[in-house]
Amino acid sequence: MIKAIIFDFDGVIVESLDIKTNAFAKLFEQEGEDVIKKIIDYHLKNAGVSRYEKIKYIYKEILNRPLADEVFQMLCDRFANLVVNSVVMAPYVKGAKEFLENYASKYKCFVASATPQREIEKIVQRRNIKHYFSAIYGSPFKKMDAVKDILVKEAIEPANAVYIGDALSDYIAARDNSVNFIARINKNESIFINSNCLKIKDLMNLDSMIETL
Repeated sequence: MIKAIIFDFDGVIVESLDIKTNAFAKLFEQEGEDVIKKIIDYHLKNAGVSRYEKIKYIYKEILNRPLADEVFQMLCDRFANLVVNSVVMAPYVKGAKEFLENYASKYKCFVASATPQREIEKIVQRRNIKHYFSAIYGSPFKKMDAVKDILVKEAIEPANAVYIGDALSDYIAARDNSVNFIARINKNESIFINSNCLKIKDLMNLDSMIETL
């Protein structure tokens, strides 16, 4: 019987993935189209990885340049400025708001996001949905560690929890903690082709799917 639901945020609760993609393109627009294409490709293939890790990787492996601390901080700050208001205003994934309204009292609900902690808390607060969640985990907390922390603190058996995500990092965090996993499919089918998990296109029938676990 499921007692806890762990949600990724971008692409699971709100339709905000394109916002992050556009932000990376804007952040490195001076590098030219070919480099931007490589950056966007890397970004999309590594959904669920924190922007901090992505920016460091981009400089080391794509730009082949050293990354000074002050430049790194400037890029992180600019990225946040580009995305926060847009994510606050982004539409919900179909069925997400209704599920939280109807079932947050039945299950313990959590957010596990790669977005920085203060930022994801601000976004959730500004969207007026913070009261639905028992706890919110953001970067630098790794998703795998967030799941483990939830299980320990809430004294929940892995079989009684489910993680809903749309990235490989979400699937791995669930798998390595022996937690059930449901993949939200939206232009990411290839990621989960060989994954043994339930798949949904939106959250409209999430309650009935959870009942099957």
